[in-house]
Amino acid sequence: MVQAYRADTGNGVGPQRTGSRFRDLRDRLARTFRDPGVWRRGIVLACWSLLLTLVMAFHAQIPNTIGNLGSLTETFLPWCGVLIPLLLVLGLVRRSATALVALVLPVVVWLNMFGGLFFDKSGAGGDLTVATHNVNADNPDPAATADQVAGSGADVVALQELPAGKVAAYEKALAGRFRYHSVQGTVGLWSKYPLSDTRPVDLKMGWVRAMRTTVATPEGPLAVYVAHLPSVRVKLHAGFTANQRDQSADALGKAISHEPLARVALLGDLNGTMNDRALKAVTSQLRSTQGAAGDGFGFSWPAKFPMARIDQILVKGVEPKSSWSLPATGSDHLPIAARVAL
Repeated sequence: MVQAYRADTGNGVGPQRTGSRFRDLRDRLARTFRDPGVWRRGIVLACWSLLLTLVMAFHAQIPNTIGNLGSLTETFLPWCGVLIPLLLVLGLVRRSATALVALVLPVVVWLNMFGGLFFDKSGAGGDLTVATHNVNADNPDPAATADQVAGSGADVVALQELPAGKVAAYEKALAGRFRYHSVQGTVGLWSKYPLSDTRPVDLKMGWVRAMRTTVATPEGPLAVYVAHLPSVRVKLHAGFTANQRDQSADALGKAISHEPLARVALLGDLNGTMNDRALKAVTSQLRSTQGAAGDGFGFSWPAKFPMARIDQILVKGVEPKSSWSLPATGSDHLPIAARVAL
């Protein structure tokens, strides 16, 4: 039998098997965890872990009556995971077994909710590529932005936040790639295939920020909705001011619920995530292409440091095959795209 030995340094220590090192480590850990102090320390950290677990597991029970706190939490819910490494480091610094054991709870809950997003669910195939982009009314270069989004190879492109004075620039930039298009208010749709039954959708805002049309794809008709729901703000005195957004989401959801076609796609800036309960009127009817066939969280806003996916491609009656974010343009949003099988 071959044995490993430590060299004798002359201090009287005899040879020692390497395996004994692991036994020494095991014994030290055992003594550490038998020390009552490691369990008494870190009680506050353990309480923070428990609170984090409760927030993630029961976010739907956080009331919206005070500053729409529930919706605010749900908008940035994935970022709760950032607190887990912080609590881990603090637990190690405190040498607290209680804090480290308690940390298992938020880790399990977070992985159960978002762990699947670490895997690439995209696949091959599909009949239609769609893209959507909030181009930003103050975009300094509409032509370059339009060219970049169209360069994604999309068959259908939806744009939001189109100021009247810049519509012509977008139309000119996209005319060579898309034969058909319609602009309704501040939203528009460009398509390689004919459009019909095009009309504005009332979001109860007093002006047009949504539309509906039928795209005559080679695989049959597809109802496409383009929407830009009202913006939300976080204010110290008022909290998450999203009431107008919520009312418009209900109106959009009602319009989609009356859609006669079986195949539906919603493209746009919803100013909310799939986790936000306030968008339930919409999200309960449709599925996210990113959630079904994307890779990662797919955050789209703000473009310089994306923290939330508020730009959405949602579908019904079609099968998402892949979903991805496009490179930044002159907007404060990232464009997003998806390929679906009709």
